Amino acid sequence: MAGGQVWTIGAILKWSEQYFGGHGAEMPRLDAEVLLAFLLGQKRIYLYVHFDQPLTADELAKYKEMVKRRTAGEPVAYICGEKEFMGLAFKVTPAVLVPQPDTETLVEAAMDRLKGKDAPRVADVCTGSGAIALALAHYLLEASLAATDISAEAIEIAKRNAENLSLSERAEFFEGDLLAPLAGKTFDAIVSNPPYIPSGEIAGLPREVRAEPRLALDGGADGLDFYRRLVGESAALLNDGGFLAVECGDTQAGAIVEMAETGGFGKTEIVRDLADKERVVVLWKA
Repeated sequence: MAGGQVWTIGAILKWSEQYFGGHGAEMPRLDAEVLLAFLLGQKRIYLYVHFDQPLTADELAKYKEMVKRRTAGEPVAYICGEKEFMGLAFKVTPAVLVPQPDTETLVEAAMDRLKGKDAPRVADVCTGSGAIALALAHYLLEASLAATDISAEAIEIAKRNAENLSLSERAEFFEGDLLAPLAGKTFDAIVSNPPYIPSGEIAGLPREVRAEPRLALDGGADGLDFYRRLVGESAALLNDGGFLAVECGDTQAGAIVEMAETGGFGKTEIVRDLADKERVVVLWKA
């Protein structure tokens, strides 16, 4: 970034796209736009309407620091401190996973199966930022949510997101291991995006994914440890006609369906995402 040059929005975006691309970013233009729009407190469309607007020295200095963090492998969402999911804005920090578009498949699958259910009770296990639970609470106006996470930091972030979205009255958050904090309660649905990356594959993940909490990524030797526990323990907490819906890795759906045969479940479904990958498994209580 040459000194003395007048840097307009258009010029800095072009430079950033090339710079990020040279450092291995998968979507360099998008990264540049999201960071600059956040810095300026504007929507991305503003960048195109005001492409010839010069940046101030202070804006350039702050943007340069953001660029350094991004090229060091820090996710854009952590730099901005927020991420959109299901049309809602969520606060995120390195204590929680960054909500991903793939996970919207899980939310939509649960919503579709809860339609017409009177005041459904739903549990979200491994809630992280609370994105799944709060999206369900936002779009299912009569639903009440109970969400758990083993991380105290994650629970605090989820509670803040609930407050920001005015959903605190319909979403409770509990610190603890998987379903343990929900003992004695029953639900119409249990949803979860648990850790599912095999331990041996984590070192080979992209830098920005490895910047996310390992606690939320590591699914054990084969990536299936948490599914075994969820499938084995969920049926006891489900009401008649209830279901367990979980997000999974590309090749894991079949193994989860096999687990259901001895976990107290009857009908099973596999839901594909927009890329036609097996992304969600739905298990109905027998």
